[in-house]
Amino acid sequence: MGNWTSSDTSLSPDKLNEYQEVTFFTKKEILYVHRKYQSLGGIDNGRLSREKVLLMPELAQNPFKDRICKVFSEDNTGDLAFEDFLDMLSVFSETATRDVKSSYAFRIFDFDNDLYLNKQDLIKTIELLCGRDEDGLQPHEVELIADKILEESDLDGDHQLSYVEFEHVVERAPDFAENFRMRI
Repeated sequence: MGNWTSSDTSLSPDKLNEYQEVTFFTKKEILYVHRKYQSLGGIDNGRLSREKVLLMPELAQNPFKDRICKVFSEDNTGDLAFEDFLDMLSVFSETATRDVKSSYAFRIFDFDNDLYLNKQDLIKTIELLCGRDEDGLQPHEVELIADKILEESDLDGDHQLSYVEFEHVVERAPDFAENFRMRI
């Protein structure tokens, strides 16, 4: 997006226009996100630490909170510059498109960052969604679910899901876009 620094205390009209063009937010919403970012404090070198981002009520109980921060962090540390933070909230907004949401969901579920969802990625996703052992599913149940997902969704038989195959799954899930959001 642009070059935003921690010394900025307000957004210029040009920056607001730029941010409005590249997000799903209105100018008013961008200003609100900016104030929220500043209120979380702890901005060092123009970045907000992952630990402070995770204090947001919108993320605190999300089982994917660490992955979300890493995916949206330009340097993969989980620390977010304002533009990373704005992107994250924009993608999770009600007005973001299904395509944008599915693209980021795929990246969040791709734990090994190899551009495919393999069985291990699916197992980690299922465990985060359903819990493990005494609180959730047993390991053999998680493995069965991962195998079933691959059996039904792996169209080319390579034992992993490409983004295109993942998109096909998302298209069959009418509530996906509704559930992949964060209220700010």
